[in-house]
Amino acid sequence: MTVVRVSDDALALACGADAVAAAFGNAGYTIERVSSWGMHWLEPLVEIDGIGWGPVTAGRVADVAAGKADDLCIGPIAGHPFIASQQRLTFARAGRTRPLSLDDYAATGGWQGLDRARAMAPADVVAEVTASGLRGRGGAGFPAGIKWQTVANAPGERKYVVCNADEGDSGTFADRMLMEGDPFQLIEGMAIAAHAVGASRGYIYVRSEYPHAIAKLNSALALAQSRIAPLRIEVRVGAGAYVCGEETSLLNSLEGKRGEVRAKPPLPALEGLFGCPTVVNNVLTLAAIPHILTPGGAGFYTQLGIDRSKGTMPIQLAGNIRHGGLYETAFGITLNELIHDIGGGTASGRPVKAVQVGGPLGAYIHPDRFDLPFDYEAYAGVDALIGHGGMVVFDDTANMGAMARFAMQFCAAESCGKCTPCRIGSTRGLELIDRIRSGAGAADAVEALPQMHNARKLPRSREEDMALLEDLCETMQYGSLCALGGFTPYPVRSALKHWPEDFS
Repeated sequence: MTVVRVSDDALALACGADAVAAAFGNAGYTIERVSSWGMHWLEPLVEIDGIGWGPVTAGRVADVAAGKADDLCIGPIAGHPFIASQQRLTFARAGRTRPLSLDDYAATGGWQGLDRARAMAPADVVAEVTASGLRGRGGAGFPAGIKWQTVANAPGERKYVVCNADEGDSGTFADRMLMEGDPFQLIEGMAIAAHAVGASRGYIYVRSEYPHAIAKLNSALALAQSRIAPLRIEVRVGAGAYVCGEETSLLNSLEGKRGEVRAKPPLPALEGLFGCPTVVNNVLTLAAIPHILTPGGAGFYTQLGIDRSKGTMPIQLAGNIRHGGLYETAFGITLNELIHDIGGGTASGRPVKAVQVGGPLGAYIHPDRFDLPFDYEAYAGVDALIGHGGMVVFDDTANMGAMARFAMQFCAAESCGKCTPCRIGSTRGLELIDRIRSGAGAADAVEALPQMHNARKLPRSREEDMALLEDLCETMQYGSLCALGGFTPYPVRSALKHWPEDFS
């Protein structure tokens, strides 16, 4: 009987994949629910004998079955330019396997990394991860091997591995896709990390907005427990606080405390969860580990990418873009290639005005810099972030002054309140941007105290307000305890620099 493969990814479900699967089932087809290929503009995407059809609605199922839906046929999915041009490691199984099938996972190389790692001394595993050049895929790109080495060397009878799956950045969905589509890969990566550093317990901290991912992880852990024993992994659900994506806030939340940033030192690698040495890595970092630990994997991994940015990065294309989805490739690709050659330009058909890379705290990149290689150091050199690899595209109707305001507003709403530069700076920054954009000047300047020698009550000029905003951004960047306040100046400053006219 003909098998019809339909994704059960959350995005596909939101587009009506369940109704499409049910319609094919009612027509007598055998249905397999698989992970998503990552071509989101084509969901629900249906695969029959390797040929793809999308986006399919329940009302077009009869046409597809009768071969009368040429307008929906995209040919062999694996040969589609969006897929064929990628270098997939982390998402090598995407679209090809059933998420909760242990047989599918093992048949596609699953558990090979864990088996090899457990046959090695823990120190050798750490050395191999370090040699691979793998850097954390969640934010600043800190070398994973160095973090593991610190935990491995730290004294303590109990150690933990914590997966940061609190994917809260705008335009990001790779963590969700992997947890829903290939959960065993994440579990295997955590098991390798636990062996390497001497941990016996692991936790996956998932944002509450991901109910499908939470259900998949719990089911996968039950199926894989005998495979990863004696390691025990639990799923813990966050409560919607963006700041809990910061590792120390996440650890506080795991301990049942308020999600609030901890001062460093001590580092979590030395005093983390419950005061014990703790590895905190994000989903994509841990999911890369099994590929690195397979025979020859580390050597192959180092050959991908450029300079100090090794391996592949699952880049998420979102916003005003024609072909939105997940595109995994080696570091070094340019924004021009990603937006125009791969993404197909804007969905609106209008010119691209800006791209924000790295979530709501990432810089807005001007088209003049679209030849910038996707590389940690290259982006840092222009005060930008790669972060989690999310890209949000804006066309020329976007107002960048309004977007700068949103960055300050977002920081004010999500601040944990622990440090003054973030808590107060974001609120004052929001007020200041409103004054600049209104053109009113600082007519509501604070009443001068009599004892102030140089006090004055005159309103500030627009130029003075702009200079004050720059000073405030500098204070937030260098004075905040964590990246929430520290990175908020990036979108504000980039908007001020490249689109000052939008602040008029």
